[in-house]
Amino acid sequence: MCENVDKREVKAIIEALLFVWGDPLSIKDISKILEIKENKVEQLLEEMIDDFNYNRRGIKIIRLENKYQLCTRPEHYPWISKLSQQKGTKSLSTAALETLSIIAYKQPITKNEIERIRGVRCDKVIETLMNKELVEEKGRLEKTGKPIIYGTTDEFLRYFGLESLSDLPELKDFNITDEEINNVEE
Repeated sequence: MCENVDKREVKAIIEALLFVWGDPLSIKDISKILEIKENKVEQLLEEMIDDFNYNRRGIKIIRLENKYQLCTRPEHYPWISKLSQQKGTKSLSTAALETLSIIAYKQPITKNEIERIRGVRCDKVIETLMNKELVEEKGRLEKTGKPIIYGTTDEFLRYFGLESLSDLPELKDFNITDEEINNVEE
């Protein structure tokens, strides 16, 4: 369909798709919709990212692994927050950040493993992280009781401005003892 369409028009269609979909959209899906090759879609998206940045547009395109999404520029947050008034949106508690960190670095991980590392129960914290769509159930372990295993989501990547989990800082970059690192790595 779009092989013979003007390049500017194809970019406009991609922008419209990202806008309407809202959530991250994969190169594969965009490619199917436009009926053009995935590498061409990726090239167009990279050009669009450069163009949006160069022209200092109010929105930008971010990459989350092999998916793309439109979002506002973080530097515009003070003005956007005045419009939306952020009802009920609170920052994460220390317990939630600790639990989320454990899940991010150890995933997939069970609730019991998280509780063993933290030393406290974490039912409510996991529920909060799931409600904020930062964590999700990734399946069940094939062992007695079939415990649920948890992992992070695309929303987690977007929330922390990461393209992929490989962008997480190394544990050695934190001011923690070797014993604490070994406990997390075990």
